[in-house]
Amino acid sequence: MDFQEKGQEELLIEEDILKQNEIVLFNDDVNTFDHVIDTLIYACDHVPEQAEQCAILVHYKGKCTVKTGSYDDLKPRCSKLLQAGLSAEII
Repeated sequence: MDFQEKGQEELLIEEDILKQNEIVLFNDDVNTFDHVIDTLIYACDHVPEQAEQCAILVHYKGKCTVKTGSYDDLKPRCSKLLQAGLSAEII
């Protein structure tokens, strides 16, 4: 692999990193901490501690990025959050 090919490969990797999307979870006055935590574990594959930290951040900050990745990976996860009654969107 010559220098130019290596540079192009690195550029493609950087573009893939930049294309990462996020699921942002928003605070509401309806859902309990336990429901939010359980749903994050189910929909986003969080460990309990991570889900609890996200729930606390959402409560006090109003929103929190709960998952990053490709749009194709995040779409079904966000749908699960929405079906569970949480407020979330992919950005």
